[in-house]
Amino acid sequence: MTKAAGPILRNFHDQLAAAYGPQQWWPAQTPLEVIVGAYLTQNTSWRGVERSIANLITHGVMNLEGLRAIQEEELRALIRPSGYMVRKAAAIKAFVIFLDREHDSSLARLSAQPTSEVRRQLLALPGVGEETADAILLYALLHPVAVVDEYLRRIADRHGLAGRDKKYGHLQQLVDAAFVNDPVEFRLPLYNEFHALVVAVGKQHCGPKPRCEGCPLAPFH
Repeated sequence: MTKAAGPILRNFHDQLAAAYGPQQWWPAQTPLEVIVGAYLTQNTSWRGVERSIANLITHGVMNLEGLRAIQEEELRALIRPSGYMVRKAAAIKAFVIFLDREHDSSLARLSAQPTSEVRRQLLALPGVGEETADAILLYALLHPVAVVDEYLRRIADRHGLAGRDKKYGHLQQLVDAAFVNDPVEFRLPLYNEFHALVVAVGKQHCGPKPRCEGCPLAPFH
């Protein structure tokens, strides 16, 4: 697969933006809600995440104080709609402990570090893989990083840009190449929109079985 993936992905962004318009991601009220949502969305539907978030808000614990004070068993019950509640509750608790100990309970202090250092610290936490770390970096901490998900893998594979065997970092580099010629100050919103647009087209057309009819990316085949 030798196509010039960077320019093609840049064209994908433009085509999807024209088709779908601004996505206004991440759907959350606060950076902390983004972080909790990034944990909860693992291996589940967004509908389940929304129900879990609503439970946390209703019980007044969608804040550091609340997440710090709530018993883990009660937290599990509130996030049950997202599934895997034992693992996810423990991971959320671990993040709060990390933020308290290492950054004086301040997301701003965490975010102020270089991207590579924040990413290293996030990946050292339980329940945080590369996709979750980068979603937190991009949408909660406002670092311009590419988020690679299953939809992007399918799109890259089906358009001959990168095989399914390619590692996360390889696909991330392809996205970086797509926006390398854009001014630095524009890259944060571009990365934000690109990932959201990939999710939008993925949900409609690029599931496990492709549904190419009407896909905005069909002309690129």
